[in-house]
Amino acid sequence: MGIGATRVDVDNVTSYSGAVDSAGTVLTYRGRRGRLSALTRSRVDVVLPLYAVPEGPVNAEQVFGRRAPLVLEIGCGHGAAAIGFCVAHPDHDLVAVDVHLPGLARAAAAAADAAVRNLRLHSGDAVPLLERLPSGSLAAVHLFFPDPWPKAKHEKRRFVAADRLSLLLDRLRPDGALLVATDAPDYAGYLRRQASVVGARVVLSPRPAWRPLAGFELRAVEAGRRCIDLTVSRCG
Repeated sequence: MGIGATRVDVDNVTSYSGAVDSAGTVLTYRGRRGRLSALTRSRVDVVLPLYAVPEGPVNAEQVFGRRAPLVLEIGCGHGAAAIGFCVAHPDHDLVAVDVHLPGLARAAAAAADAAVRNLRLHSGDAVPLLERLPSGSLAAVHLFFPDPWPKAKHEKRRFVAADRLSLLLDRLRPDGALLVATDAPDYAGYLRRQASVVGARVVLSPRPAWRPLAGFELRAVEAGRRCIDLTVSRCG
């Protein structure tokens, strides 16, 4: 199984500071701006393209060079959870997406150091990527410690809002599941309410042993906040 190289367009990375993009679409993330360090730019130019997802409709068998259960991680940050999953599940393939280019570059470097072959990394908004995936193509979706958007006026920006949750469920296999982790009780309650709107079931689940204690989860634990793991699936 080989990894093909695709150029990452540094000058066309999505970055917005407002609640909507130029097309009026509600954004679920906070835009970040800033110059790339020399190390990050080197990783973007040399390493990240090795893990890129080609443009157009996503055909997992062509992307990974084999047929295997496909998992999508939304908001992968520096890639700790994505790499942890890939190492623990060599029989699965995972696509990780994030809007923060330096974090993705760091994830690519870590994946290369660990010789991870069943991972691809995508820079950009997760919604257009989901739209490029066929219905019923995902074994699981991982959404770990997403931005909680705690203000009531920002609820529509939560990734688990009903319209996006419906899209996620459509892309899952009938036996697939969305795994969500959060340290915000209000976010967990909001997820339950939105799941009821789209006819999905939400249950508490154990913390995955393969997920490293890192990033926002580590910060939450160090601050004494309780972390909640939830599994969302279709009813029936």
